[in-house]
Amino acid sequence: MIAAGPIALMIAAGFAAAAFYINFAEHPARKRLAPGAALAAWQVSYRRGFIMQATLAVLAGLAGGVAYLQDRNPQWLAGAGLMLANWPYTLLVMMPVNKTLMRLPADQADEEALAKLHAWNRLHMVRTALGVLGTATFLCMMI
Repeated sequence: MIAAGPIALMIAAGFAAAAFYINFAEHPARKRLAPGAALAAWQVSYRRGFIMQATLAVLAGLAGGVAYLQDRNPQWLAGAGLMLANWPYTLLVMMPVNKTLMRLPADQADEEALAKLHAWNRLHMVRTALGVLGTATFLCMMI
């Protein structure tokens, strides 16, 4: 039987690393661009990032659930819950901002659009924190 714990840890770490990269490398780089270019870059990145991060969050949560079934330690469920919490947080808190940013024409972006991008980055930091906490929870189970 394949041990699901290391798989959960690996996937959660991938999610956390990607989320961290977005907040601490990609977004600061966008801040150096003109509003239209920054918004256009975010719109392209968002489409690709959503698919990747949504998939990683679900897979890490599922692997954490399987690890719980194998080990019966509720800490696996805690890590899985942290990873899966990205879904309702994204849908309920971030999605209105995401939709607003996706509807804005990049060629009409202004300082207000940049302010929305910065607000989005602050909201995304919660996703990063959930990923890091989920990863740390899984890591504690491995040591």
